[in-house]
Amino acid sequence: MIKTDILIIGAGPVGLFAVFEAGLMKLRCHLIDSIPIPGGQLSEIYPKKPIYDIPGIPNVLAGKLVEDLIDQGKPFKPGFTLGERAETISKSKDGSFNVITNRGTQHNAKVIFIAGGLGCFEPRKPKINNIEFFENKGVNYIIKEPSDFKGKRIFISGGGDSALDWVNFFAEKSKIPVGLVHRSNLFRAHKDSVDKMFKLRDQGKIVLHTNSEVIDLTGDSKLEKITIKEGDGNVKSFDLDFWFPLFGLSPKLGPIANWNLEIANNAIKVDNTLDYQTNIDGIYAIGDVNTYPGKLKLILCGFHEATLAVQSAYKKIFPEKKVVLKYTTVQGIQGFD
Repeated sequence: MIKTDILIIGAGPVGLFAVFEAGLMKLRCHLIDSIPIPGGQLSEIYPKKPIYDIPGIPNVLAGKLVEDLIDQGKPFKPGFTLGERAETISKSKDGSFNVITNRGTQHNAKVIFIAGGLGCFEPRKPKINNIEFFENKGVNYIIKEPSDFKGKRIFISGGGDSALDWVNFFAEKSKIPVGLVHRSNLFRAHKDSVDKMFKLRDQGKIVLHTNSEVIDLTGDSKLEKITIKEGDGNVKSFDLDFWFPLFGLSPKLGPIANWNLEIANNAIKVDNTLDYQTNIDGIYAIGDVNTYPGKLKLILCGFHEATLAVQSAYKKIFPEKKVVLKYTTVQGIQGFD
């Protein structure tokens, strides 16, 4: 039985930052994650993707941010159960929680933080009959190592942050124009990313197809050509090496959905007026896994939620003690002995 003060389900950036905040309060943490390395999506899906909205850091690669968050929490010696999925939860007579993974590892904690990001997820795939044949043979839903595509002919589909971030990244570094296909002429990505994309288009580095979609894939053993139906009804084919349909992820909560938590739109409802606690006393949800009025799915918002949840957890674990918030510039970082 692994015992801890706070059991964090999800070792993504928000879960890792919660370790630091809890450590400042002298609370011990243990993390569970279904993937075999810390970092969540940042490690598993896009470790080389640049992130621009971390305060005080103009840009940082996702993988580097994970490394820094791990280093930040090291003085507080968190434990990890990686490559295992939190499966069942029950409550002990003393009010603590017991969580067992799919491999039978048992955990006991006074408080639970669910920081599972989008939960279990799979890419949203366009409805093209032969798309599965070309998967990993020219069709990729995630980009782990950008250098693998250096000098290649690339098309990207999508209008959200991921699609715009990657099309801008490749366009700035490649001598070959990058194709961008979007089903609308409106984009869901951050305005700065959209503005940058249009500038790169005007420079001839991006070939933009709006009100358009990819309708066919051709090739023998690998993808060689895509066919695009444009808004005016014209159909055009383009030779290429790789196509990235980046339409986001379809999230699933997995076993957590069976824990009697209040769920809305495949996310866990929390009280954002106080501490991001769920409908079950002692269980909090922080980061992309939660929902509340005005919710923004940003890493920095998850950091804020983790900070307030830790303050509340401390009061729950030590109801007789008074919480005294000290600035790290005053108290420094004092890890566990």
